[in-house]
Amino acid sequence: MEDAGKDATRFTARSLPGDPRLLATVTNAYLGTRVYHETLHVSGVYNGARGDTHRAILPSPLNVQLEAPAGSGEQLTNTFVLDTNTGSFLHTLEGPSFRASQRIYAHRTLPHVLACSVSITRWATGSWPITVLLQSAFSPESPDLDLQLGPDFQGARYLYGHTLTPEQPGGAQQEVHMLWTPVPPALTLGEGEEDGTWEFLTVVGGSQAEAQACLVDALRLQSRRTLYAAHAQAWAQLWAGCGLDVEGPLRLRQALRGALYYLLSALPQPGAPEYVCHGLSPGGLSNGSRDECYWGHVFWDQDLWMFPGVLMLHPEAARALLQYRIRTLSGALYNAQNLGYQGAKFAWESAGSGLEVCPEAIYGTQEIHINGAVVLAFRLYYHATQDLQLFREAGGWDVVRAVAEFWCSRVEWSPEEEKFHLKGVMPPDEYHSGVNNSVYTNVLVQNSLRFAAALAQDLGQPVPNQWLVVADKIKVPFDPKLNFHPEFDGYQPGEEVKQADVVLLGYPVPFPLSPEVRRQNLEMYEAVTSPHGPAMTWSMFAVGWMELKDPGRAWDLLERSFANVTEPFKVWTENADRSGAVNFLTGMGGFLQAVLFGVTGFRITEAGLTFDPMCPAGVSGVCVSGISYQGSKLDFSFSEGSVTVEVTARAGPWAPRLEAELWPSQVRLPLSPGHKVSFPCSAGRIQRSHL
Repeated sequence: MEDAGKDATRFTARSLPGDPRLLATVTNAYLGTRVYHETLHVSGVYNGARGDTHRAILPSPLNVQLEAPAGSGEQLTNTFVLDTNTGSFLHTLEGPSFRASQRIYAHRTLPHVLACSVSITRWATGSWPITVLLQSAFSPESPDLDLQLGPDFQGARYLYGHTLTPEQPGGAQQEVHMLWTPVPPALTLGEGEEDGTWEFLTVVGGSQAEAQACLVDALRLQSRRTLYAAHAQAWAQLWAGCGLDVEGPLRLRQALRGALYYLLSALPQPGAPEYVCHGLSPGGLSNGSRDECYWGHVFWDQDLWMFPGVLMLHPEAARALLQYRIRTLSGALYNAQNLGYQGAKFAWESAGSGLEVCPEAIYGTQEIHINGAVVLAFRLYYHATQDLQLFREAGGWDVVRAVAEFWCSRVEWSPEEEKFHLKGVMPPDEYHSGVNNSVYTNVLVQNSLRFAAALAQDLGQPVPNQWLVVADKIKVPFDPKLNFHPEFDGYQPGEEVKQADVVLLGYPVPFPLSPEVRRQNLEMYEAVTSPHGPAMTWSMFAVGWMELKDPGRAWDLLERSFANVTEPFKVWTENADRSGAVNFLTGMGGFLQAVLFGVTGFRITEAGLTFDPMCPAGVSGVCVSGISYQGSKLDFSFSEGSVTVEVTARAGPWAPRLEAELWPSQVRLPLSPGHKVSFPCSAGRIQRSHL
């Protein structure tokens, strides 16, 4: 494979990876597939009962490969490109007399549409026909769907059916309706023609009427020759509205671009109407069939690892992710009741209903820390947006209150220590189960309860006394002799841990730590964290070393945090040995946070958006565009000892005016829309203007 060159936005190769799992994905908020793969998935469509539920396989008409005819006599060059600028995958065959190219994309503004186009351009003088082959292995069958062929519609074939087995007994079998324009075995540029383009569509809906209406929309754009242009323009608008780049090594810049591209691909276009989110799973929508990528289930990965970056750059999508948790609250209430507790216990693995679908009971029973991650996402959203409507009217308060009720019913009072204990849990470190007082989990309990109490006051709701009593008196294990936080009661220094756990205290979990304790936690756990653990772990170590202003250690861990990126299309694997989930959005989310929150020092707090920039070794600057904070869009850049902040847009007159307060001087600089404000590098906070 060729080096991708100097462009950080286009990933180019002369050949495809040998492992088909590492092929580029083409995804939007509703449909997802890998290029040259026989399967596509539909958001929220699962088959299988309870722990067997998984993304339903729909056969993909886009599994088409462009080939030159045998005996063409021309020496042809293959080029494969994932173009993040346009959200497209391109394959080009080029020779002395012609160029043929294939483009595959999941349409950005028509999320029910996948498209494949083939173009042939004549280079040399002449008028002979030019033929290319299209290899397709489409078969209208699925192990998860009862499918039937129906009547054609406006030149498209029609396939429809329903899932075989609902997630829960008595549940509905989900309908799927697909229309597609058939792909011929060959295409020919006729005598005398200089160029030609052919477009093939795949449209999926939840009903025949929806699929037909979406096809009509696509055909309307196609008739105007603007189908691809509308898609590319939407991607251009998206990139114009948000971005993350550094002054540093090309491979770091490409990794950042790739991670942001794959995460944005999973989200709706800003302003998209009537978007219903079915959650983000570790492998994204392109993966999750049975026995792969956690079967498309939704974990804490969404709330802790992906959500913070989404919130900063695309708050509409962040709200939709929270609405997934609101919509599945009834399942979480049942999960808690089933375990003998009050309130809500969000499923360790969730699909459509919010009921627990983890195939192994121990995780669903013990990894209750997911509750804290869910509420932390609601807390960050509240501070970043002040969107009271979500909490007052749209169910957000119900989630926060129900989790608080769960914690208070789950803890036990220890008269010996005069502390509340949380027993029999599994922390993020899944090498240890059934432990007592996971420090990570207990700190999340504190955070959840204190936020619930503060939110209740803001909403004019009563605050049960027990919430703050438990928050103040829950045990937070600490070893004063070694000056570190043991992972749980009885943890012995030197015991191997699977992944980031205690090091999540401080960031992303708000928790006050002295620099000495923060350093000791990092040192103790970096030495014993498994090298075989998941990709997101090292990003949080990198953030810790950036907090401590250690550029060398910060770079070492940041570099390690994107070691699981594969070539040539920057697809992530969960584990360093290339096993586990692909395309691992969880690892990407952690890595993006290492730069978006680590290098900038951003922290979303009740008082404002704090910053404290620090570049790791080998990185001389960072530029973040399109940060969303309380109705304003901001650009933030840091380079050569200087910080520049600009408010680029306000959502309306309701959006508060902002200022930057610098520390320790407490100088306040007004942030007026359209005016750049620069100052020598310092910590500070972007906040509502006091003027």
